[in-house]
Amino acid sequence: MDTTVDPGSDFRAYARFENKDEFIALRDQILALDIYTEPSQEQGSAEWNVYKKINLIFDSYQEQSYLWDPYLESLVRPVVEKFKAHAKRFASGEVKTASFLRLQIFSGLPYLFVKFRGYKTITKFFPHEIADLTIALDCMTNAEDIVDQNYSWSFRYILLLWLSLVCMIPFDLEQFDEAGSEGKTAVRVEAVGKSFLAKAGLDREAAALLLSKFYMRKDTASKFPDFLSWSIETVGSVVDPFPVIGLLRVLCEVAKLGSTDQVQTCKEKFLQAASTLQGNTSLMGNTLIRQLRIKLIARVVIRLLPARTRRLRAKGRALAMEGGFGAEAVANDDYFDVPEEIESVLEDLFKALRDKDTVVRYSAAKGVARISERLPTDFAEQVLDQVLHLFSLHSAGIASIYDLPSIAEATWHGACLACAEMTRRALIPDERLSELVQWLYKALLFDIRKGAHSIGSNVRDAASYVLWSLARAQGVDGLRPHALELARILVTVSCFDREIPIRRAASAAYQEFVGRTNLFPHGIDVLRKTDFYAVGVRRNAFTVAAPEVAEHEEYRGCLIDHLLNVTLRHWDPAMREIGAQSLRYICELDLAALGPEAAKRASQLLTIPDDADVHGGLLALTEFALAFRNSPQHEQLEPERRKIFTALSTVPLTTIQSSRQELIAAAACNLIASGISFAETQHAQATVPHWRQVVDSGLKNKSAAVQEAAASALAAVSRLVDCSAVVNRLIREFEGKIPPMLQSLARVLGVLDYATFPHGVQDAVRCLLRMVDRKSGSGSTNVEARRNAFDSMPLILNNISGKLEEELSPELVNELEDALLDGLTDYTSDERGDVGSWVRISCVKGLTSFVQTLFSRAGSLPDLASYLPPEKYHDAVGGILKQAVERLDNVRQIAGENFLTLLLLPPPAVPNPAPWKLRGDVRMKELFLSEQESVGWNVGSWVFPRAVQLLDIERYRDQVLAGIVLSASTKTDSTQRPVTSALVAWALQIPVTASEPDRYDLRGLAQDLLGQALTKASSNNVVVPVLQTLNVLLEADVFERLPQDPRGLTTLRSLLSLVTKNASKLKNPQRINVSMRCLINLIPIPELQKDCIPQLSTYLGHQYPRVRADTAEYLYTVLSSKETGIQTDEVEEILLETEWSSANSTMVEEAVGRCVGLMSA
Repeated sequence: MDTTVDPGSDFRAYARFENKDEFIALRDQILALDIYTEPSQEQGSAEWNVYKKINLIFDSYQEQSYLWDPYLESLVRPVVEKFKAHAKRFASGEVKTASFLRLQIFSGLPYLFVKFRGYKTITKFFPHEIADLTIALDCMTNAEDIVDQNYSWSFRYILLLWLSLVCMIPFDLEQFDEAGSEGKTAVRVEAVGKSFLAKAGLDREAAALLLSKFYMRKDTASKFPDFLSWSIETVGSVVDPFPVIGLLRVLCEVAKLGSTDQVQTCKEKFLQAASTLQGNTSLMGNTLIRQLRIKLIARVVIRLLPARTRRLRAKGRALAMEGGFGAEAVANDDYFDVPEEIESVLEDLFKALRDKDTVVRYSAAKGVARISERLPTDFAEQVLDQVLHLFSLHSAGIASIYDLPSIAEATWHGACLACAEMTRRALIPDERLSELVQWLYKALLFDIRKGAHSIGSNVRDAASYVLWSLARAQGVDGLRPHALELARILVTVSCFDREIPIRRAASAAYQEFVGRTNLFPHGIDVLRKTDFYAVGVRRNAFTVAAPEVAEHEEYRGCLIDHLLNVTLRHWDPAMREIGAQSLRYICELDLAALGPEAAKRASQLLTIPDDADVHGGLLALTEFALAFRNSPQHEQLEPERRKIFTALSTVPLTTIQSSRQELIAAAACNLIASGISFAETQHAQATVPHWRQVVDSGLKNKSAAVQEAAASALAAVSRLVDCSAVVNRLIREFEGKIPPMLQSLARVLGVLDYATFPHGVQDAVRCLLRMVDRKSGSGSTNVEARRNAFDSMPLILNNISGKLEEELSPELVNELEDALLDGLTDYTSDERGDVGSWVRISCVKGLTSFVQTLFSRAGSLPDLASYLPPEKYHDAVGGILKQAVERLDNVRQIAGENFLTLLLLPPPAVPNPAPWKLRGDVRMKELFLSEQESVGWNVGSWVFPRAVQLLDIERYRDQVLAGIVLSASTKTDSTQRPVTSALVAWALQIPVTASEPDRYDLRGLAQDLLGQALTKASSNNVVVPVLQTLNVLLEADVFERLPQDPRGLTTLRSLLSLVTKNASKLKNPQRINVSMRCLINLIPIPELQKDCIPQLSTYLGHQYPRVRADTAEYLYTVLSSKETGIQTDEVEEILLETEWSSANSTMVEEAVGRCVGLMSA
């Protein structure tokens, strides 16, 4: 049984240890290795694969390592016993060498256990008899040739862990000494530990653990002061961080687990080491050293204080009952003398709370909280005062949290972490909650822009952590006065924060409050709407979760306020856009009551100098204008919509027209599109005189987004008044100008409402036709302009479909259809790649839309055949099918979808719809619609085996074959491989000749392919793909049956002529290569062999050395792999031995003559 935790994740959740038997078998294989003998290469490879397999099992259970706990002892015991056995042999000196690979594999196994479950868990299963100390120590000192090697790091690591365990045996170490050498064992243990303390790997961590255990022994504790003195000297003189990290870990462990007497006796030296380290600036630049220093001083001070909890500790329950949360005192608030070191250490910790690195701040926060937990109440409150004071360090004299300097991030984050740790320990008095909560409100909104990104997400996350801790540790009575405010701020952050982790953290804090306090209004219902998954997607959180929460009036106001005051003013434009949409959805709950007031507040943002505020205000007003226009109460709300439009006058025209204000320009145009009314189009009644200039400047803007917004604004105007004069002016001013203006013109001509007013539709159509006319030379060279023009054509036709015969003549519609068909042949390329595909996609969509529109209006048209001649219709279908089998995945997908649309389209309502019936439609439906769920036209392995069968349909054969040829010649393996294999498999099954209709034959395939090449024999772009396709078929012996037919043999001779005629004059390397391959692939055909062999000299003796070498190599491959009926041994020997790229022309000519002569004999 397994489940997937998160969609799209590779993590698998297990219910039990499913691979136990497989794991034991692999483990036993590793334990059976003889690490003292070197394996062969094959054995080593197999053994390494076993190790990788067992490592993979460890990794797959890493997130659920607890599942192994019931079996852990039986899994680990054999491993550590075998480890002990090997260590014993090394210690005795019995063996001096070992296989580095097998030792690495064997010692890697216990290391994987430690990595998987932690050293504290695994070392419990290590052997710990008295004799083991001598074994481990001797192995470490006697087998240096093995232990000190780089590859044996895992062996050293496990050995040091084992030594740290057996070092704790409750017997005096002097018992292991020989007479006259008392203390030798202790010296050896200490020496081993110190020798690895300066390493950079895991052996340093194990050595630090060994030394800490060693110095905590009663019989060796006397050595610790000397170690402290050595440590103080080291941290003050060295610049290498590795030994300092090691010794700090030793000191931290002793300070944490050593006896109280030991710590108190050495407290001055502990703190002196930390003070000396602080003076070494080169070491203090290391994050890990700073973190360990903070841990050290905090642990030392904690050990100087009595181990008593000084506050009320809350009992966790699911829901609180009336009358309190059930907290009980666990210790009396006794007074005692606070050690004088406390003050200086706390000062260090407060500085560390402002450190640049998170790990240091977090260690300091935990240290502050743990010390406060042991202090008397008055002292603990003073510590809290100091922590809260950190929030105000950078806050003096600022207007809002957004004016904070970026350096405030670390300070606020450290303060939040400290508050969270103190809150978890119930160190926050109820009377201080109000002050804390006020700072947390600000911390939850900490989002400061810095360059192209923002800082503050860690502050907001830590603030959520504080609130989560409050729910777990604070009493209900203390939280009750703040419950509603807390509920509102948490819901707001859950729905509207920019980052996923913050939204989820706030949701978790809200859930904790609901589960433990039952103070939040509608808690369960709101939690259901803002759970972990609901807030995981930003759009869902803003547009679904937030409006659902706003159904509860307690939360509605705070959500609207946050959107207006924060989100619409956010530095990220995407946040402003989605915030405006969310504001609209929330206000639509009661649009008449909420909309006008919110729109009034949003309009005030337009007066603020900040560009982000203006943009956010325009976006919100645009959404409100749309909401008012589409509301059932639109007549009542029309005055409000006019007020919204009037607000545009407060934005200076110079701001909108600025070249750097594209966002504001687009938003202003969108506001015009949604807020314009008939009165505003009349000069006498207009409240925004400059709106026409806004639209004009938007149409001339270089940004596609601004152009699109301006086009939508003009489209809205076209629904109110006749824009014929505007259309003519735009055509006159824009046509033939710079590409951005052409793109804008092409876009705007398609979106005007020609159904309400004619707007000079024929002039617009002719302008679009001129723009895409590549034959006369008047067309635009800009691919985006052509794409926009093709996009506009079906929009115009669909717009005027109700009065098509009045506005457009059949001839003009036919011209549009011809233009779209011509667009399917646009293969323009530039530095961006195949940009012509944009045009082809637009034409595919346009032709499909044309057919749909004309078919739907067929009954009202006087003659459908004049508007959509059947031949053009079938040309369109063939063109779409060609794109559906071409090389680009996205083009195939769109073309395939549009083809299926045509395939399922009902026939036109005319007396005789047969001419417009798709040829072979039954076969097509069997091929592409028989499966319940289509895999997708972009998947080559699915589409090409079906597409090649369309070659049987004669009407669309040429177009489909042309598309397949282009796909077969692509360099993209995911397309080229499936199309060639499908074509070969299909071609091997078809007959040489066929007489029945709609049945392709091999002769026709060869003739059609050759015909494509011969029509444009001088164009490499046409000939090369065809020859590459023919090569694929020749290599697969598809044409070996073709000479049986006289016309088929003639076709092959024509192919031979194509690849040999003027071959020496060809300059294109790709054409030379495919022609050479075609010639060589024709040699195995007996009927052509005599004609082919003499022509080999053209390529074997070519002027380019690379061509000669490639020809020899390919000829050798064909001769050695195919049956040619020629004795080729000598030829193959010549091909292999000759240096074909040599500059010695005489030698090359001689080799060519010998090869051709031997093959002709």
